[in-house]
Amino acid sequence: MKSLNIVVLAKQVPDTRQVGKDAMTAEGTVNRAALPAIFNPEDLHALELALRLKDRIEGTSVKVLTMGPQRAAEVIREAMYRGADGGYLLSGREFAGSDTLATSYALSCALKKINPDLIVAGRQAIDGDTAQVGPQVAEKLAWPQVTYAEEVTAIGEETLTIRRRIEAGVEVVECPLPALITVSGSAPAPRPRHAKRLMHFKSARTASELATESQAYVAERVAVKSDLQIAEWSATDIDPDPTQLGLQGSPTKVKRIENVVFQAKEAKRLSGSDEELEALIQELIAAHTIG
Repeated sequence: MKSLNIVVLAKQVPDTRQVGKDAMTAEGTVNRAALPAIFNPEDLHALELALRLKDRIEGTSVKVLTMGPQRAAEVIREAMYRGADGGYLLSGREFAGSDTLATSYALSCALKKINPDLIVAGRQAIDGDTAQVGPQVAEKLAWPQVTYAEEVTAIGEETLTIRRRIEAGVEVVECPLPALITVSGSAPAPRPRHAKRLMHFKSARTASELATESQAYVAERVAVKSDLQIAEWSATDIDPDPTQLGLQGSPTKVKRIENVVFQAKEAKRLSGSDEELEALIQELIAAHTIG
């Protein structure tokens, strides 16, 4: 099997476990400044699948492609701590406010420039839960795609055999390369950071990040080490149609936002006896809550 050039699509997302009343802006977009940012969970599973292919196929490289503000470079560093070889950050005002259509278009333009053999992405991001970006990227590239993947069970000269978990059970399919795979949360758990890689790649920086560092820092830690330089691309680097980027290229419009707050109106304390549990069940059935 020849070596593969693999790109993992990853996203830095707001931690939805910390959602509060300021989580959304008046325009209907996520207020990212109000929430801590994390590596999208299913993208970590996608990274793990890619790294397992790297472990199996000599000479294979794994790089991460992410789109976002400058702080999104942290996603690339996190991937490098686990075994990735580097990454690309798409960043700029032109991409701000992108819905899934504009996001997939920008990513597809970057991927045409990178020209990988395989693209791996998480099934969906926890901030939108649409599961649309991966399939849309595949369609824009006119590549075959396999969704809900759990494991690559066999590797051929020009094909991959993939186990995918669907609603009705498990399905095994063979897919030609190049291809795009989206990975679900039922895939093997992501590997932890590697201590030595963390100590080395914590100094990896994009050009924008380097601009804020001292010249001594740049000279000592990054400038002389090519593996510590994270590629940073603006819109002009990927040659897109500007009308398909950002808010201008996003047909999705938010009509209304509502803050829903759950409040307990009544509480009932039970001792755990069979009689009380039976009475509670009968009450819930009578109220059509269950049954």
